[in-house]
Amino acid sequence: MPPPSAILRAKIDLAGRALRSAESTLWRAPGPRRRYRDYLCAMHMVIRASVPLLRAASARAAELGEEELGEYLDRHAAEEACHDDWLREDLVSIEPSAEELLRRTPPPSVAELVGAQYYWVLHHHPVALLGYVAVLEGEAPSPALLEHLERGTGYPRAAFRTLWRHAALDPGHRDGLDRMLDGLRPTREQQAAVGTSALHTVRAAAALLRELAGEPPEVLPCT
Repeated sequence: MPPPSAILRAKIDLAGRALRSAESTLWRAPGPRRRYRDYLCAMHMVIRASVPLLRAASARAAELGEEELGEYLDRHAAEEACHDDWLREDLVSIEPSAEELLRRTPPPSVAELVGAQYYWVLHHHPVALLGYVAVLEGEAPSPALLEHLERGTGYPRAAFRTLWRHAALDPGHRDGLDRMLDGLRPTREQQAAVGTSALHTVRAAAALLRELAGEPPEVLPCT
């Protein structure tokens, strides 16, 4: 029987074609400067929820006596601290009205991506959050993509600091999650929860990127 992490990665790889297609569409579309600005705005709306979400899951794990899971979630919350500040700094470097944009109401696509995790954490089992983390940190941005975006937008390197940092950090986070999940020896039901969360995350993240690529004014985070 393959380890839980291998089963999870296989599911993500199969479903992830939709996410990779959405990413490709986003970065091939015209108007890269506006698109990258909107991307930073949307990612800030997502990432600012990371630490509160991880802490909520840790607290729920403590209630359930899931000590190993709770310790991992606490460590990861510490690792994710200030990443929303990184994104804000990147956005401020290219957008004078960044603070005003970040105060606007997030679109339903952001709430759908993040909000489902709160439901599973609080009303089912906090292990489900591992599927969310596995997708969002599963594939680090490649240096080739980042260089392409820098050339296409003409923005300074300061606008890409968060993506360059994640290119360095995410592979280690991915490996750490895989080791923890295998060591956790989740039950069949827990594995199902992780897989369901991961597949939802792929679908919801792809939908958000497609919105950014299409720039529909009624839902675009920064419009």
